[in-house]
Amino acid sequence: MAALETTIQRAGATGNIKATREDWLKLALETLISDGVERVRVLTLGQKLDVSRSSFYWYFKSRQDLLDQLLDYWRQTNTKFIVERARRPSATVIRGVMSIFECWVDERLFDPQLDFAIRAWARRSPAIRRALDEADEERVNAIRDMFMHHGYDEVDAFVRARVLYFMQIGYYSLELNEPMSSRITYVASYLRSFTGQEPSAEDIEDFSRYVEKTLAGNR
Repeated sequence: MAALETTIQRAGATGNIKATREDWLKLALETLISDGVERVRVLTLGQKLDVSRSSFYWYFKSRQDLLDQLLDYWRQTNTKFIVERARRPSATVIRGVMSIFECWVDERLFDPQLDFAIRAWARRSPAIRRALDEADEERVNAIRDMFMHHGYDEVDAFVRARVLYFMQIGYYSLELNEPMSSRITYVASYLRSFTGQEPSAEDIEDFSRYVEKTLAGNR
């Protein structure tokens, strides 16, 4: 979420305090993930930021405007990157699936906690439920198209896409805290299961290097 240059300043015991649009969005996002949408309240957020409610209305029309922007942020991260990785040119279907796997490795591309905060929100709101259904469909269809690009027929591609995508969502849902060092040993088997093809040693080596580089960068 890009910060705006304009800030609100409030004189107080600690001096000039700045609350940017990014500050509000960041705290709202953290609250959505940790406590649920019902706790995303203007007064509560303002108290945590130690600013008046008036600063909120400098950036947002209403609480609903803030919630709409949180939903849009989710679309522009979690869904966007899965679709982008599925559409990335790939020489083989193995490489295509590996591109999607990048989203499961790097939480900057796909944040599972945010995704499940949206899923919890969807249980309370028909509108969010529709948005979630649309996102799931868009993600699966992008993965399906990737399989079709590599020669799978439409039905086979669709089923493989659903298996790949919903298996990972289920993995997050079960809160399996499997270390990456263990997960990486299964990559060849996962690739074989999802594609029906045998990954090469080079495929596995390249993905292992990607994982190591990503984890090192996230520390």
